[in-house]
Formats: sequence, structure tokens, C-alpha cells
Amino acid sequence: MSTYEILQHYWWAIISLLGGLLVFLFFVQGGNTMIFSLGKTEEQRRLIVNSTGNKWEFTFTTLVTFGGAAFASFPLFYSTSFGGAYWAWMIILFSFVLQAVSYEFQNKIGNLLGTKTYRIFLTINGVIGPLFVGVAVASFFTGSQFIVNKTNFIESQMPVISQWANPLHGLELVEVLNNLLLGVAVLFLSRILGMLYFVNNIKDVDLEKHIRKNLPIETVIFLIFFLGFFVRILRSIGFTAMPSGEIAMEPYKYFHNMIAMPVVSIIFIVGVIGVLFGILGTIYNKSFNKGIWYSGIGTVLTVFGLLLLAGYNNTPYYPSTTDLQSSLTLQNSCSSFFTLKVMSWVSILVPIVLAYIFYVWRKMNAKQIDIDELKQNNEESY
Repeated sequence: MSTYEILQHYWWAIISLLGGLLVFLFFVQGGNTMIFSLGKTEEQRRLIVNSTGNKWEFTFTTLVTFGGAAFASFPLFYSTSFGGAYWAWMIILFSFVLQAVSYEFQNKIGNLLGTKTYRIFLTINGVIGPLFVGVAVASFFTGSQFIVNKTNFIESQMPVISQWANPLHGLELVEVLNNLLLGVAVLFLSRILGMLYFVNNIKDVDLEKHIRKNLPIETVIFLIFFLGFFVRILRSIGFTAMPSGEIAMEPYKYFHNMIAMPVVSIIFIVGVIGVLFGILGTIYNKSFNKGIWYSGIGTVLTVFGLLLLAGYNNTPYYPSTTDLQSSLTLQNSCSSFFTLKVMSWVSILVPIVLAYIFYVWRKMNAKQIDIDELKQNNEESY
């Protein structure tokens, strides 16, 4: 493997890791979907909103970083997906705008829409964000409808390399069963992570009892959809890049990837175990409140492994169902060797940034929040 190929694989691993972190941080969105169902009183609703409100910037920043890393390392993927399936991405981004506005204005004196309306906006973001991102990730396995023609780049009249072959521009992705299965799975996983985070972050006996009661139901629903997606993908006909560069179909491609890449399979399996350990520990041990860390790290590893399965082992990570040869691989869609090399030096700073985030997180979560604290800091709370 050449240095250029190593850098290509390195940056796909970075993007996969950012994807895992993003799904973990969706506990903010998942928590917000339960503002009205878990929060039986106004005090409990305020606790939920303030608990997620302390972390919502992390989710949005990670989403932007994911897009930036994709643009810099795999620009053809960025232009094809974000430029072609723009309705799907615009819906996601608009929901995050609703989130930012809602946190800022819901508790302002004299706001025209009222607190309840802004909380409904938070709920909308909580559903749309995880659902559509899950659908988008599933398309790495199921494919999308686009055509790539690199010769168009030299055309002065139409220098557009990739074109979307469906007038719905991304909305058609929700019509694919496997995409919907993963989308709903990510949605319910975000709700589970949200509940685990509340158990760790909020001090309210009644709210905690309600969470522990509902957690098994949410877990069963999540497992049904996630296992349904994963089993169907392992049994499906996948996409493979031949040594000649030609894209072909291969039965059981992603099952073969798991066999061919045992390290990636172990990462994925350990991640799933971590998710389940955090959930089951919270369900069966009434004094256990660290489930968010086990399930959170498990989520990062699971998504990390899943995305590696989609891009490694000569697998087109963004397949085209319209024109098979337009499918994007690590080799035919990446930036130049110089760009990847320079970016790799910059990526050395990532552990420092993560360490800072961890430090700030620990300081903010030094103690659980309760309603008395919110009353004392009413002007600073949401």
C-alpha cells in the first residue's frame, strides 16, 4: 500500500470517527424528543431542556466538522452528496437552526411564540436530525441515484462533475427500507442515550423512575430496527471495486468485509456490547448512573466500525444505483496527495481538542442539576 493509499484510509477513518462522535452526541436531540413525554411537570421540562442545553453546541460543532473534513479529504463525495441530495441535508440543517433559535429565545421575556412553541421546535429537531442522518449513513450501503462525469470539469458551459438523477434530490432515500430501518434505529438510540444522560445529569427522583421504566421499551424498539438493518445488509448484494477500478456487484459483500477485516469486526462488536452494557446496567441496577459513558463510547465504536465496513476492503463507500461506474471509492474521490498530507499534520491537534472538550464536559457535569439550582440561576438558564 502506497503512502497516498494510507492517507486515503487514514482520512476515511477520521471521518468515520467523527460520524461515531456525532451519533453519540445525538443524545441531545434524543433527549429533546422527550421533553413532553418524560417531563410531567413544568419543573421537569425545564430540567430536561437545561440538561441538553449545556451540550447542544457540541453536536452542532461536530456536524460542521464532519462536513468540513469530508469537503477537504473527499471533495467529490461532498459535492455529490451535499450538492445533489440537498433537500435531505437542508432539512437537517434547518432543524439545527430551529434548535439554536429555540434555546436562545424560549425563556426570553416577551417572546412572541411562547415557550411551548420553542420546545416543539426542539422536539422537531430531535426527530429529524437523527432520522435523516441515519438514512444518509445507510445510503453508504444501499446507494444513491447520481452520475459522475469528470470530463465535464473542462467544459466551460457546464463544469459540473456530478449530477443527481432524481428530482427529489435526497428525499427519495426515505423510500428505501434499509435506509428507514437505520434511520429509525438511530432515532431510538438517540432517545436511549438521552435518557441515560438524564439519569447521570439530572437530580429528580420521579423523572429517574420514569426513565428507568421506559428504557426497556425504547431498547427493544431500537434493537428490532438496528438488527433488521444489519442482518439485511449482511445478506444483501453489495458493491465492490475490482483491481482494474471497475465497480461490480458482489453477493454478501459486507459479510465478506467483516471476515476480511477482523479488527474492524472486533471494534464493531465491542461497540455493540458497550451500548448494551450501559443500557442493561441502568435497567437492572437502580444505583447505576454511568450508563451514558458505556453506551456513548459503545455508540462511537459501533458507528466507527460500521463506516469502516462501508469504505475499506475495496468497497465503494458511496455507491451509485443509477450508474454503477459512477460509484465513489476512497481512490477516485479523494483530494490530492499534498492536501491529505498537510491535513494529516493538522489532525495531530485533534487529541488536544478532544482533551479540552473532555475537561470542559467534566467541569460542567461536576454535579447533577436540580430545580433549586435553576431557580437560583434563573437568568442564565433556558
